[in-house]
Parts: sequence; structure tokens; C-alpha cells
Amino acid sequence: MIPAARPATPRAGELPTGTGYAPCHHGELLQGVFLDDDGRRCAGLVTLPMAGPGSTAAFTRRPGTAPEALTVLPADRTKAARAAALAVAECARRTGAPACGGEVRLTCDVPVGLGMGSSTADVIATVRAVADSYGLRLPVDTVARLAVRAELACDPLMLDGRPVLFAQREGRVLEVLGPALPPLVVVGCALGGGAPVDTLALPVREVGDGDVRAFERLRTLLRRAVATGDVHRLGEVATASARRGQQALGHPEFDALTGIARQAGAVGVQIAHSGAVAGVLFDPAAPELRHRVRGCRGALDAQGIPATRTFTTTKELLNGPAHRGVDRPAGPDTPRRPARLPAL
Repeated sequence: MIPAARPATPRAGELPTGTGYAPCHHGELLQGVFLDDDGRRCAGLVTLPMAGPGSTAAFTRRPGTAPEALTVLPADRTKAARAAALAVAECARRTGAPACGGEVRLTCDVPVGLGMGSSTADVIATVRAVADSYGLRLPVDTVARLAVRAELACDPLMLDGRPVLFAQREGRVLEVLGPALPPLVVVGCALGGGAPVDTLALPVREVGDGDVRAFERLRTLLRRAVATGDVHRLGEVATASARRGQQALGHPEFDALTGIARQAGAVGVQIAHSGAVAGVLFDPAAPELRHRVRGCRGALDAQGIPATRTFTTTKELLNGPAHRGVDRPAGPDTPRRPARLPAL
């Protein structure tokens, strides 16, 4: 346990309140089935970090109330509600304070259903807010464990952008790939018109030994790409993973997307394996980069693929936040809904 500075003692009549934040991501660079250190098969993924959208939670603790007297606003954030209950129990155990009820208020500007980790962002922000109200900062492995218990599988957003191969159903890191991804410029877009993907309705394909070997080869290539800063090799891995993902997702625009990437001189494409968000990946050192990016966005538009935001792995680029004012971020009194594009 890593204790954090305890918030100032509340004045008479005030209730202890904590806050927490978690970012989103822009889908996956690699997703599949891999072998852990014991040779056991594990579902795993490597996400593409994106600065900007995220989820912020505020938790007000009500000492003396029953632990089940927890409310979450907006009320449809059921996974965050489960996370709050789990986090209260964990923090009460660590501090020796009685478990009690309280209220979580969430503000999230991550579009739901696009595969950007909106539910995980809510869950992690909630866990962090509850911990903060107890004067704690929970270790990342504890946050991951609680997140998996709250939503059965989670993204590695508690690791704040470090490139890792993460077992999303177990909440553990299979491999730390390096300190940071090679620099990338990403032209974001949404396939299928940005309609949410029902992951439970996707066909289930049995994974054979040949599939695992193929995923392990991609893992090795990605490890080398991170170690050497090789943007082109990273693009090859992301494209190969995205292509394999089409066996389940079947995006009709996928061939057009890869064709646009080739014509624009991109290093590859990436997709969300559980949503509609996708990206065309560029080497930031490529000549005439702005011209390539503008051409890419124009080609996407011509194919009816909505372009969203253009960003690097560290900051916004070229066009800044894509039409930030189009959609009001979901606040505590705003039911979550898919954002109208291009407000990613």
C-alpha cells in the first residue's frame, strides 16, 4: 500500500470527499491470446494511449451509513457502482475505518461503445476517488483487481499510458514492453458510422495453437519496435492485429481504411477490437506530414468514414481537439449516450 497525503480534516458539518481521474485510450495496437510466464494461454492487449477525454469521479463518504447505501450519478453507471462498493470495502479494511455508504458523481467525456475504455475509465476514476476519500492511494495492481471484479474485464488505464501487454480478464501485466511507445501521429476515425459495437453479439472463434504462435510473433515484433523506436514495425504489428480482428468485427470499410493508409504514406492502421474507433498511423518524421494528414482526412471523408481528432501519442496535433463544443460532456445529471461524431 502506498499511502497518500490525507485530505484536510473536514470542518464541522462537512463530509469527507475524494476525487479520482482516469484517461481513455484509442483502441488497441495489439490484441489476441498469448502465453504467460508459466506457458498458460491468456487473452491480452496493448492499448494506444490518447490524452484528452477521460472520466472524473467525486466520492462523498457518509460515515455511519450502511455500506450498501451507495449511489452513483448518473444512475446508469452500474459498473462504477460495483467498483465503489468494492473500493469502500478495500479501503475500510486497509484503514480500519468502518465501511459506509456515500455518493459518487461522475463526469465523463469518453464516447460510449466505440472501444475507448469508457467503462474502465469510470471504474478506475471511482476507485481512485473512494481511496482518496480515505486518504489512500491504492497500488495499481489493487486497482486492476478491483476493476476486473467490477466489470469482468478491464483496460490497463490504471497504468497511465505505459506500453504493456495486459491480461484484461485477469487484471495483470503479462509484459512491460518499454518506457514509452515510439512517437506516432494518429488520424482518428470511426467505422460503421460510429455505432456502438455489441461485443457480446460478436462471433466466438476458437483460438488454435497456430493463432497463439501468430500472436506471439506479433508480440515479439512489437517488443522490438518499442525497444528501437521503430514506428514502421509498430505500424505493421497494429495493421496485422487489426486485420485479424476483422474475423470477428467484419468492418465493411476496413479495406478502404488500409488503402487510404497506403496512399497517404502511413505506417499502418489500428482499431478498437471491441468498438468502432480506428486510427491511421503516421511517422511524425515523415516528409510533408501535414500534407499527408490533410490528404488522409480528405480521403476518409470521401469514403464516408468520419474523421475525428488528429493527435500524437503525447499531445493534440494540427487540428487540436476535434470540435470540442459539439457535445456537452456527460455530467452527473446527464445520461451517458454515444457522442455525435466527430466529438471524440
